[in-house]
Amino acid sequence: MSATVDPLRIPGRNIRRRRATDRVMGALLAVAAVVAVVPLVLVFAYVLIQGLPALNVPLLTQSPMPAGFPGGGVAPAVGGTLVMVGLGTLLGTPVAVLAGIYIREYAGSRGATAIRFLVDVLAGVPTIAVGLFAYGLVVVPMGTFSAIAGAIALAVIILPIVARVTDEMLGLVPGSVREAAYALGIPPWKTIVRVVLPAAASGIVTGILLGVARIAGETAPLIFTALGNQRVSTSLTEPMDALPLRIWVYATGPYDSWHQQAWAASLLLVGLVLIFSLLTRFVLRRRGPAGR
Repeated sequence: MSATVDPLRIPGRNIRRRRATDRVMGALLAVAAVVAVVPLVLVFAYVLIQGLPALNVPLLTQSPMPAGFPGGGVAPAVGGTLVMVGLGTLLGTPVAVLAGIYIREYAGSRGATAIRFLVDVLAGVPTIAVGLFAYGLVVVPMGTFSAIAGAIALAVIILPIVARVTDEMLGLVPGSVREAAYALGIPPWKTIVRVVLPAAASGIVTGILLGVARIAGETAPLIFTALGNQRVSTSLTEPMDALPLRIWVYATGPYDSWHQQAWAASLLLVGLVLIFSLLTRFVLRRRGPAGR
Protein backbone atom coordinates (compact mmCIF):
# COMPACT_ATOMS: atom_id res chain seq x y z
CA MET A 1 0.00 0.00 0.00
CA SER A 2 1.29 3.49 -0.84
CA ALA A 3 1.73 5.91 2.02
CA THR A 4 -0.76 8.72 2.12
CA VAL A 5 0.18 12.30 3.01
CA ASP A 6 -2.25 14.49 4.82
CA PRO A 7 -2.36 17.72 2.78
CA LEU A 8 -3.43 19.68 5.88
CA ARG A 9 -0.07 19.03 7.55
CA ILE A 10 2.04 20.53 4.73
CA PRO A 11 1.16 24.20 5.33
CA GLY A 12 1.85 23.85 9.04
CA ARG A 13 5.24 22.29 8.32
CA ASN A 14 6.13 25.13 5.91
CA ILE A 15 5.11 27.74 8.47
CA ARG A 16 7.36 26.20 11.11
CA ARG A 17 10.27 26.06 8.69
CA ARG A 18 9.76 29.67 7.68
CA ARG A 19 9.56 30.79 11.30
CA ALA A 20 12.77 28.93 12.12
CA THR A 21 14.51 30.45 9.11
CA ASP A 22 13.27 33.90 10.12
CA ARG A 23 14.64 33.45 13.65
CA VAL A 24 18.02 32.29 12.37
CA MET A 25 18.32 35.17 9.90
CA GLY A 26 17.20 37.66 12.54
CA ALA A 27 19.88 36.36 14.91
CA LEU A 28 22.54 36.61 12.17
CA LEU A 29 21.51 40.19 11.41
CA ALA A 30 21.69 41.08 15.11
CA VAL A 31 25.19 39.59 15.35
CA ALA A 32 26.26 41.54 12.25
CA ALA A 33 24.90 44.76 13.78
CA VAL A 34 26.83 44.15 17.00
CA VAL A 35 30.02 43.39 15.06
CA ALA A 36 29.59 46.65 13.13
CA VAL A 37 29.08 48.71 16.29
CA VAL A 38 31.80 47.13 18.44
CA PRO A 39 34.76 48.73 16.56
CA LEU A 40 33.20 52.18 16.95
CA VAL A 41 32.66 51.65 20.68
CA LEU A 42 36.21 50.33 21.14
CA VAL A 43 37.79 53.21 19.21
CA PHE A 44 35.80 55.85 21.06
CA ALA A 45 36.45 54.24 24.46
CA TYR A 46 40.19 53.89 23.82
CA VAL A 47 40.53 57.49 22.60
CA LEU A 48 38.49 58.68 25.59
CA ILE A 49 40.64 56.76 28.09
CA GLN A 50 43.91 57.91 26.53
CA GLY A 51 42.94 61.50 25.73
CA LEU A 52 40.79 62.59 28.67
CA PRO A 53 43.67 62.87 31.22
CA ALA A 54 45.53 65.30 28.93
CA LEU A 55 42.44 67.35 28.02
CA ASN A 56 42.58 70.68 29.87
CA VAL A 57 42.11 74.41 29.37
CA PRO A 58 45.77 75.19 28.42
CA LEU A 59 45.54 72.58 25.69
CA LEU A 60 42.73 74.59 24.07
CA THR A 61 44.17 78.07 24.66
CA GLN A 62 47.96 77.79 24.21
CA SER A 63 50.20 77.31 21.21
CA PRO A 64 52.58 74.35 20.87
CA MET A 65 55.85 74.53 22.77
CA PRO A 66 59.21 74.00 21.06
CA ALA A 67 60.35 70.42 20.67
CA GLY A 68 61.48 68.89 23.95
CA PHE A 69 59.60 71.31 26.19
CA PRO A 70 56.49 70.02 27.99
CA GLY A 71 53.22 71.90 28.09
CA GLY A 72 51.65 74.03 25.41
CA GLY A 73 48.47 73.33 23.54
CA VAL A 74 46.79 72.94 20.18
CA ALA A 75 44.93 76.25 19.92
CA PRO A 76 46.29 77.04 16.42
CA ALA A 77 45.21 73.58 15.25
CA VAL A 78 41.66 74.01 16.56
CA GLY A 79 41.32 77.40 14.90
CA GLY A 80 42.91 76.18 11.69
CA THR A 81 40.57 73.20 11.49
CA LEU A 82 37.52 75.44 11.89
CA VAL A 83 38.83 77.90 9.29
CA MET A 84 39.84 75.42 6.61
CA VAL A 85 36.86 73.09 7.07
CA GLY A 86 34.50 76.07 7.02
CA LEU A 87 36.12 77.62 3.96
CA GLY A 88 36.32 74.28 2.18
CA THR A 89 32.61 73.75 2.85
CA LEU A 90 31.77 77.24 1.54
CA LEU A 91 33.81 76.62 -1.62
CA GLY A 92 32.64 73.09 -2.37
CA THR A 93 29.01 73.04 -1.26
CA PRO A 94 27.48 75.52 -3.76
CA VAL A 95 29.21 73.84 -6.69
CA ALA A 96 28.16 70.42 -5.43
CA VAL A 97 24.51 71.42 -4.96
CA LEU A 98 24.35 72.99 -8.42
CA ALA A 99 25.97 69.87 -9.89
CA GLY A 100 23.39 67.67 -8.17
CA ILE A 101 20.58 69.85 -9.53
CA TYR A 102 21.97 69.60 -13.04
CA ILE A 103 22.35 65.83 -12.83
CA ARG A 104 18.77 65.30 -11.66
CA GLU A 105 16.88 68.03 -13.51
CA TYR A 106 18.73 68.88 -16.72
CA ALA A 107 21.29 66.26 -17.78
CA GLY A 108 18.90 63.64 -19.19
CA SER A 109 19.22 59.93 -18.66
CA ARG A 110 22.46 59.36 -20.57
CA GLY A 111 24.15 62.53 -19.41
CA ALA A 112 23.12 61.89 -15.80
CA THR A 113 24.51 58.36 -15.92
CA ALA A 114 27.85 59.59 -17.26
CA ILE A 115 28.15 62.43 -14.74
CA ARG A 116 27.15 60.19 -11.84
CA PHE A 117 29.90 57.79 -12.84
CA LEU A 118 32.49 60.57 -12.94
CA VAL A 119 31.33 61.94 -9.58
CA ASP A 120 31.57 58.46 -8.05
CA VAL A 121 35.09 58.12 -9.45
CA LEU A 122 36.03 61.45 -7.88
CA ALA A 123 34.61 60.27 -4.55
CA GLY A 124 36.86 57.21 -4.76
CA VAL A 125 40.07 59.09 -5.57
CA PRO A 126 42.56 58.78 -2.67
CA THR A 127 42.66 61.99 -0.69
CA ILE A 128 46.43 62.10 -0.89
CA ALA A 129 46.06 62.41 -4.67
CA VAL A 130 43.67 65.32 -4.10
CA GLY A 131 46.35 66.90 -1.91
CA LEU A 132 48.93 66.53 -4.69
CA PHE A 133 46.45 68.08 -7.12
CA ALA A 134 45.94 71.09 -4.84
CA TYR A 135 49.70 71.31 -4.35
CA GLY A 136 50.29 71.63 -8.08
CA LEU A 137 47.29 73.90 -8.61
CA VAL A 138 47.75 76.34 -5.72
CA VAL A 139 50.96 75.82 -3.72
CA VAL A 140 53.38 75.77 -6.63
CA PRO A 141 52.04 78.93 -8.35
CA MET A 142 51.82 80.79 -5.01
CA GLY A 143 55.25 79.61 -3.94
CA THR A 144 54.09 78.85 -0.41
CA PHE A 145 51.89 76.53 1.58
CA SER A 146 48.66 78.19 2.64
CA ALA A 147 45.28 77.76 4.27
CA ILE A 148 43.52 78.52 1.00
CA ALA A 149 45.29 75.57 -0.64
CA GLY A 150 44.13 73.29 2.17
CA ALA A 151 40.58 74.61 1.87
CA ILE A 152 40.56 73.96 -1.88
CA ALA A 153 41.70 70.38 -1.30
CA LEU A 154 38.93 69.86 1.26
CA ALA A 155 36.42 71.44 -1.14
CA VAL A 156 37.34 68.89 -3.82
CA ILE A 157 36.83 66.07 -1.30
CA ILE A 158 33.42 67.27 -0.13
CA LEU A 159 32.16 68.04 -3.66
CA PRO A 160 31.23 64.50 -4.81
CA ILE A 161 29.65 63.65 -1.45
CA VAL A 162 27.25 66.59 -1.50
CA ALA A 163 26.61 66.31 -5.24
CA ARG A 164 25.46 62.69 -4.99
CA VAL A 165 23.35 63.37 -1.91
CA THR A 166 21.70 66.34 -3.64
CA ASP A 167 21.00 64.19 -6.69
CA GLU A 168 19.41 61.44 -4.62
CA MET A 169 17.37 63.82 -2.45
CA LEU A 170 15.95 65.60 -5.48
CA GLY A 171 15.05 62.22 -6.93
CA LEU A 172 12.91 61.50 -3.85
CA VAL A 173 10.68 64.52 -4.57
CA PRO A 174 7.60 63.12 -6.39
CA GLY A 175 7.25 64.04 -10.03
CA SER A 176 3.67 65.07 -9.37
CA VAL A 177 5.00 68.03 -7.37
CA ARG A 178 6.89 69.30 -10.41
CA GLU A 179 3.92 68.64 -12.69
CA ALA A 180 1.61 70.60 -10.39
CA ALA A 181 3.99 73.56 -10.51
CA TYR A 182 4.25 73.34 -14.31
CA ALA A 183 0.45 73.23 -14.56
CA LEU A 184 0.32 76.56 -12.72
CA GLY A 185 2.63 78.09 -15.31
CA ILE A 186 5.74 78.19 -13.12
CA PRO A 187 8.93 77.91 -15.23
CA PRO A 188 11.26 74.96 -14.57
CA TRP A 189 14.03 76.98 -12.90
CA LYS A 190 11.60 78.62 -10.50
CA THR A 191 9.98 75.25 -9.81
CA ILE A 192 13.37 73.91 -8.74
CA VAL A 193 14.17 76.93 -6.56
CA ARG A 194 10.74 77.45 -4.97
CA VAL A 195 9.30 73.93 -4.85
CA VAL A 196 11.80 71.09 -5.36
CA LEU A 197 14.76 72.40 -3.35
CA PRO A 198 12.69 73.28 -0.24
CA ALA A 199 11.17 69.79 -0.32
CA ALA A 200 14.63 68.20 -0.40
CA ALA A 201 16.40 70.77 1.82
CA SER A 202 16.59 68.56 4.93
CA GLY A 203 18.24 65.71 3.07
CA ILE A 204 20.69 68.06 1.35
CA VAL A 205 21.66 69.63 4.67
CA THR A 206 22.19 66.15 6.06
CA GLY A 207 24.56 65.35 3.21
CA ILE A 208 26.47 68.58 3.80
CA LEU A 209 26.92 67.76 7.49
CA LEU A 210 28.14 64.27 6.63
CA GLY A 211 30.61 65.78 4.17
CA VAL A 212 31.87 68.22 6.81
CA ALA A 213 32.39 65.33 9.23
CA ARG A 214 34.37 63.56 6.52
CA ILE A 215 36.75 66.39 5.66
CA ALA A 216 37.30 67.40 9.28
CA GLY A 217 39.53 64.38 9.82
CA GLU A 218 41.56 64.53 6.60
CA THR A 219 45.33 64.64 7.10
CA ALA A 220 47.09 63.72 3.85
CA PRO A 221 45.71 66.61 1.72
CA LEU A 222 46.73 69.16 4.38
CA ILE A 223 50.30 67.88 4.52
CA PHE A 224 50.77 68.94 0.87
CA THR A 225 48.80 72.18 1.14
CA ALA A 226 48.51 73.79 4.60
CA LEU A 227 51.67 72.13 6.00
CA GLY A 228 51.04 73.27 9.59
CA ASN A 229 51.98 76.18 11.82
CA GLN A 230 52.94 76.39 15.49
CA ARG A 231 51.44 79.84 15.95
CA VAL A 232 47.98 81.22 15.43
CA SER A 233 47.63 82.47 11.86
CA THR A 234 44.74 84.51 10.49
CA SER A 235 46.11 84.85 6.97
CA LEU A 236 44.75 82.49 4.33
CA THR A 237 47.96 82.86 2.30
CA GLU A 238 50.20 81.47 5.06
CA PRO A 239 50.65 77.93 6.38
CA MET A 240 47.99 77.01 8.92
CA ASP A 241 47.77 74.24 11.47
CA ALA A 242 44.92 71.74 11.82
CA LEU A 243 44.01 69.05 14.33
CA PRO A 244 44.79 66.11 12.01
CA LEU A 245 48.19 67.63 11.19
CA ARG A 246 49.01 68.26 14.85
CA ILE A 247 47.94 64.73 15.78
CA TRP A 248 50.19 63.31 13.06
CA VAL A 249 53.19 65.40 14.19
CA TYR A 250 52.76 64.59 17.87
CA ALA A 251 51.94 60.91 17.40
CA THR A 252 55.08 60.33 15.33
CA GLY A 253 57.30 62.42 17.65
CA PRO A 254 59.70 61.03 20.27
CA TYR A 255 58.29 62.81 23.36
CA ASP A 256 55.77 61.39 25.80
CA SER A 257 54.17 64.83 26.29
CA TRP A 258 53.54 64.98 22.55
CA HIS A 259 51.93 61.56 22.62
CA GLN A 260 49.59 62.62 25.43
CA GLN A 261 48.58 65.76 23.55
CA ALA A 262 48.06 63.71 20.40
CA TRP A 263 45.51 61.58 22.25
CA ALA A 264 43.81 64.70 23.64
CA ALA A 265 43.68 66.26 20.17
CA SER A 266 42.28 63.00 18.83
CA LEU A 267 39.54 63.19 21.44
CA LEU A 268 38.77 66.76 20.34
CA LEU A 269 38.57 65.66 16.71
CA VAL A 270 36.32 62.72 17.53
CA GLY A 271 34.13 65.07 19.55
CA LEU A 272 33.91 67.43 16.57
CA VAL A 273 32.82 64.59 14.29
CA LEU A 274 30.34 63.47 16.95
CA ILE A 275 28.82 66.96 17.05
CA PHE A 276 28.32 66.93 13.29
CA SER A 277 26.78 63.47 13.52
CA LEU A 278 24.35 64.65 16.19
CA LEU A 279 23.44 67.62 14.00
CA THR A 280 22.79 65.17 11.17
CA ARG A 281 20.47 63.11 13.36
CA PHE A 282 18.69 66.29 14.44
CA VAL A 283 18.11 67.28 10.82
CA LEU A 284 16.87 63.79 10.00
CA ARG A 285 14.44 63.96 12.89
CA ARG A 286 13.15 67.26 11.58
CA ARG A 287 12.18 65.40 8.43
CA GLY A 288 9.50 63.56 10.40
CA PRO A 289 5.83 64.47 10.46
CA ALA A 290 6.43 67.52 12.65
CA GLY A 291 9.04 68.87 10.24
CA ARG A 292 6.82 68.42 7.26
